[in-house]
Amino acid sequence: MDAGAWWWFFAGMNLPLSPRIRATGAPPIPAVRGWAARYQGGAGPVLDLTQAVPGYPPHPDLLARLAAAAGDAKAAGYGPIEGEAALREALAADMVRAYGGRLDAADIAITAGGNLAFTLSMMTLAGSGEAVMLPAPWYFNHRMALEALGIPCRVLPCRAEDGFLPDPALAASLMEGVRAIVLVTPNNPTGATYSPELIAQFAKLCRDRGAWLVLDETYRDFIPEAAGAPHGLFQDAAWRDHVVHLYSFSKAYCVPGHRIGAIAAGAGFQRELAKAIDTVQICPPRAAQIALASAVEGLRDWRAANRAIMAARAEAFRTAMARLNAWRIDALGTYFAYLRLPDGLADAEATAEMLAVERGLLGLPGSFFGPGQDRHLRLAFANAKEAVIAAVPGRLA
Repeated sequence: MDAGAWWWFFAGMNLPLSPRIRATGAPPIPAVRGWAARYQGGAGPVLDLTQAVPGYPPHPDLLARLAAAAGDAKAAGYGPIEGEAALREALAADMVRAYGGRLDAADIAITAGGNLAFTLSMMTLAGSGEAVMLPAPWYFNHRMALEALGIPCRVLPCRAEDGFLPDPALAASLMEGVRAIVLVTPNNPTGATYSPELIAQFAKLCRDRGAWLVLDETYRDFIPEAAGAPHGLFQDAAWRDHVVHLYSFSKAYCVPGHRIGAIAAGAGFQRELAKAIDTVQICPPRAAQIALASAVEGLRDWRAANRAIMAARAEAFRTAMARLNAWRIDALGTYFAYLRLPDGLADAEATAEMLAVERGLLGLPGSFFGPGQDRHLRLAFANAKEAVIAAVPGRLA
């Protein structure tokens, strides 16, 4: 390399990067796993409870369909911007069964994962200077997406005393300049599930204030069947005018690596969304869509059995933690436990680092989920069998 080339190489190292990306928080899970690299193994094997992943493999029939579709030359070409028609039809029918009301394939767009579904929705919804309201604690990738897009975040604080349920009256007082309110139920990180009545109150608030309700129900397949419909929004004929619904196939079908999510919304939103989709992804991964289209109905009983597995793990976690007096469960769902740190311990990040380095227990500090969370730790137990869950109190003691 000549002298001129060397100059350009080193000069390039100092070129400016996007201020928005530089201001975006670093991915939290790799940070915690980085702490674990210093663990010497004294407390036993590493217990990694950082990431919300299913603790069982995909159904063999789904794996066979994935293999067949991946090996089909037709799936190697571009597909429809909005996703494969068969999967969109299957998901719409599944949502009608779960919620009632009316949806069809035209209301559905498929995306390369749930995170991209959120990011594309924010690109479509928010204009310059318009804010998006996130209840805190929030799912960290939602906050990261807003930061990367330069969309202001309006914080809606949620209290442990209220079960981390968002308050519609408080939200109403914070609506100035807000384009959309985002709700995640069952919630990540707390696990809290919002009632149909609470969701309806937020839908009315958004409709009355000319804002959008963005409802992320990535974990809705794990709500106990006896609880009934998660909400009745789709039974309102006008839902398409103010509701955007997000879904992910990753958890229910155990295929997070195949990156398939979905957005349900009305025709006006879908028309503008198509521009964002075509710019960012062109089309979702086709083989996974083809395989999932028949799995939505065909694996219904398997999904119900997995719901029972997750409920059992949640109960096992509650039972295990009853052995500890100092640690308190402030919220517990089918994938997550949100624990309050005992008095006398350092803040959440320092405690999480200590647990990783000294005890081999990996969890995410509450501070990764927004302001006011320095006394909480999130443990994702969905991927942990009951023997692993039983070992958690020993690491925390």
